[in-house]
Amino acid sequence: MTECRTLAERMLYLQDELDCHNINLVSPSHFVPQLLRAVVEAVPMGLRVPLVYNSSGYDSLATLKQLDGVISIYLPDLRYASDKWARKFSHARDYVTKARQAIKEMYRQVGGLVVDESGVAQKGLIVRHLILPNDVAGSEVSLAWLVREVSPTVTVSVMSQYMPMHRAPRIPLLARKITVAEHEKVLRLLNDLGMENGWMQEMGAAEEYLPDFEREGHPFAPALKKRDESLRHHTN
Repeated sequence: MTECRTLAERMLYLQDELDCHNINLVSPSHFVPQLLRAVVEAVPMGLRVPLVYNSSGYDSLATLKQLDGVISIYLPDLRYASDKWARKFSHARDYVTKARQAIKEMYRQVGGLVVDESGVAQKGLIVRHLILPNDVAGSEVSLAWLVREVSPTVTVSVMSQYMPMHRAPRIPLLARKITVAEHEKVLRLLNDLGMENGWMQEMGAAEEYLPDFEREGHPFAPALKKRDESLRHHTN
């Protein structure tokens, strides 16, 4: 229980000291029981910002149903439209069925994306889809499924930032970044499906979003600076 209390206090620190818009829980499936206990402690202490459940989409329905009414924003991936590629490249069996069931349950709980007057997300579902070379991601099938089975107005974040790393350069299907033609194909697909809510990264995102903490002006610099200033304030 001490760990849950500490987590509750850290949530409040992010909210009150760093003025964060939300609490983003990344790959949290394995600590949902502790998370729920922490939220029970944090809410009476003043926690009010939205909680974001940021996952691969490979979540069990039983776990998600425990979170009904607790999570404000779901941010899952929809990585594959083929169980063959899911097993081969992510060692995830029955990924397509499980991810689709999970996304439908997430949408049932929180619905479409709702933002405040400043455009900051407050509630809803945002589905990420990473374009992969050689159509390994099955973009057409996955995006068409979202429109047909979740909602024509579903919010998507279509990412172009794939960069072959670690062992990927040795796998022919994944050994390169996506091409302009592959990017344009998905852009046309979004238009054909009438998907108007969300974002699509431009070509060149592979370099822009590759973490480089030594590069001047890297995307994480403002948050790290604010964190360091706050920590100095509390230690002085």
